[in-house]
Amino acid sequence: MGVWWGPVVRVLVLQAAWALGGGQVRYSVPEEARAGTVVGRLAQDLGLEAGEPEARRLRLVAQGRRASVEVSGASGALVVSSRLDREELCGKSAPCALRLEVLVERPLRVFHVELEVTDINDNAPLFPAARKNLSIAESSLPGSRFPLEGASDADIGANAQLSYILSPSEHFGLDLQKSNERNIVPDLVLTKPLDRETMPVHRLVLTASDGGRPSLSGTMELVISVLDANDNAPQFNQSVYKVQLPENAAEGTLVAQVDATDPDEGTNSEVTYTATSFIPLSGRDVITVNPKTGEIRLTGALDFEEVSIFDFRIEVRDKGTPPLSGHCSVELEVVDVNDNAPEVWVTSLSVPVAEDASVGTVVALLSVSDRDSGANGRVRCAVWPAGPFGLVATFAGSYSLVLREALDRERVSEYEVEVRAEDGGAPPLRASRGVRVPVSDVNDNAPAFAQAVYTVLARENNAAGAELARLWARDPDEAGNGRVSYSVAEGGVGGASAGGGWRPASSYVSVDAESGRLWALQPLDYEELQVLQFEVRAVDAGEPPLCGNATVQLFVVDENDNAPALLPPAGGGPGPGASGEAAWVPGAGAWWAWAAWGAPAGQVVAKIRAVDADSGYNAWLRYELWEPRGKGPFRVGLYSGEVSTARALEEADGPRQRLVIVVRDHGEPARSATATLSVSLVEGGEAALAATGSSSSAASGVEGGASSSSRNVWLVVAICAVSSLFLLAVVLYGASRWAPRAAVLSGPGPATLVCASEVGSWSYSQRQSRSLCVADGAGKSDLMVFSPNFPPPPGAAAKETQPEPPALLDTVSGPSFLASRPFPRRPFPPAPWAVGGGSRAQPPVPVVHCIPGQ
Repeated sequence: MGVWWGPVVRVLVLQAAWALGGGQVRYSVPEEARAGTVVGRLAQDLGLEAGEPEARRLRLVAQGRRASVEVSGASGALVVSSRLDREELCGKSAPCALRLEVLVERPLRVFHVELEVTDINDNAPLFPAARKNLSIAESSLPGSRFPLEGASDADIGANAQLSYILSPSEHFGLDLQKSNERNIVPDLVLTKPLDRETMPVHRLVLTASDGGRPSLSGTMELVISVLDANDNAPQFNQSVYKVQLPENAAEGTLVAQVDATDPDEGTNSEVTYTATSFIPLSGRDVITVNPKTGEIRLTGALDFEEVSIFDFRIEVRDKGTPPLSGHCSVELEVVDVNDNAPEVWVTSLSVPVAEDASVGTVVALLSVSDRDSGANGRVRCAVWPAGPFGLVATFAGSYSLVLREALDRERVSEYEVEVRAEDGGAPPLRASRGVRVPVSDVNDNAPAFAQAVYTVLARENNAAGAELARLWARDPDEAGNGRVSYSVAEGGVGGASAGGGWRPASSYVSVDAESGRLWALQPLDYEELQVLQFEVRAVDAGEPPLCGNATVQLFVVDENDNAPALLPPAGGGPGPGASGEAAWVPGAGAWWAWAAWGAPAGQVVAKIRAVDADSGYNAWLRYELWEPRGKGPFRVGLYSGEVSTARALEEADGPRQRLVIVVRDHGEPARSATATLSVSLVEGGEAALAATGSSSSAASGVEGGASSSSRNVWLVVAICAVSSLFLLAVVLYGASRWAPRAAVLSGPGPATLVCASEVGSWSYSQRQSRSLCVADGAGKSDLMVFSPNFPPPPGAAAKETQPEPPALLDTVSGPSFLASRPFPRRPFPPAPWAVGGGSRAQPPVPVVHCIPGQ
């Protein structure tokens, strides 16, 4: 056997080649090849370089049966791994081809390999029995034929082609008959009349040899007994019975009814039936014949996928002495029915699938088969639900599950895909296989804030570390791709301090990286910073990281933390009988003024000026006469700070009056400052001269050694100049009083400081008054309206009342508010509404300042 083994292997290996048109490799290997035998250089035939088979995990995937071959990881060769028995794998089917799938990774590819297991002559012919007993009547005529049970060979082709030889005998010969296209049946032929008395028993040997090289043979001993008398054998009405039955025929189904007749009489004509010579031998288990009636019935289940045709003989034997027999052939063809559902296997699965995977990505490889034949074995496959996956047929019975649509993990994080298979039978049979396909996340969503602009109101003088607001950005990604950290953008807008310097936003506030809480790093001072605008950035932890921004507008709400501050006189003095500024003595903290005896009620003798660094109500000042209490000769304008006579001055009032004036703001709690004013009562001319002289001496200090004549000359010049300026001021005042004025004063920039006049005063901090604007709407005003103070008519000082004014309006517009603080209501003084003075009562005119939104 070793003589021919090597050449056969070499020839078979040389015959293996690519089927380039179908993308398939075919190899042949003889059965019973030793383990380790190289079938073919698979890696080389697939076009893989050295080292690639192991790096790309070249491996073999079998389909539902043991392949008995494997891929060598180092060399990439296809080698025999276990015993190959063609008869066990394929039975009598020819050719015996095994379909294999070979996978390589990076990238994932599938190759189809067809391995043909060729037959070798490893099975000798086998008779059903080692000994066969025959009974032949001595009256049998030469030429009589006696069918013998032929041998069977499990091999195929030439290795199964049998020839028979009978041992030498002068009475018997051998004749070979073809029962059908596949089988040759030997018949024992009587060549010379028998003589029982000469030789009652004949012993012959029947040898069956196959066509293999070398040939194998099997023998059966024939023991022939020569019988006397009964010289007529039973005969069937036909020599061959052909029957078709569906494979789902139930047990007990009638296959055929055979009938034989014997012309003899008596017991020699009584016959019995026996089934013999089954091909294949498994037919004994599913077919039986009634010995009396000749009915052939099923005793087991048929299976077309295992055996499609049963060949056997029916022997009829009479009861004569000796008994004679007759034979007929029965051919049972099994008809296929759709009794096998399709089978679906997942041979390779690449999960999870990234949500940014391109269309056409292979997710899984599947193999589908049906054991039925014809239309019953044709399988159709589909995917349910239809999207986003589909099936692509790569080879007969092989499919790829591919991506048909783009994935979005935030919408669907996992798919349950069902591959459904249906054959073409009637009714069709179905099978399915579930495939779970999780979707892995990629960083494709940037953090997004709920608002583009956040408006935050914070009180000044807040504690360092106080929480101002809480920001939150949503990122629908998962794990690190959805973990958001917050920071104040370094390139964002900072805040401008009152001194004109610019400081970055990070010096005022900080944001917690994890929670998004906005903290104050230091106490805020409204007088230093009114509005702080900056950006907060939210960055996820993906690769690459994505970010989103939100603008934060932080408005500092003023607190009453500054007391009113008294201002020194503006310079100069009034003429006799006119209002003027009080003289301030440096270092003494006191104001001086002069008034003439007999001055009428309502004459202004001095004006106290003060300013408050706060804004709004906190900077709105009022003036009160603290001393002397009761009905004195002087009074103070509640909001103007003008000190005027409450009645005509008399000599009984004394030469000097000391007034204590308290300046208060409208904050909570109110803050105040105190001014002491000394008013000297003199004659009318002396009052004007004294006022001018005192003012000049207060401004320049006390000068010793100056001549009185030079001083008088300069006093006269000063009086004239002051009088001229006063007249010019009166003219301008009258012109502005009756001139038409605009209905609305608006515009950005610092607010104008309104000075006192005879009709009232407006004490206002020198700060910027703004209205807030956002990008998606019109500006809204931060409106603060104050009422000027008019001097009451003589005698009405004690009857001042303070009716409730309209509420102070504070309006802030923005996408949302994290905090808000309405200004408190305050009473307004009783006076007609006017702007800039005047005698006509007018409603208040709002002053609007707007900064365009970012």
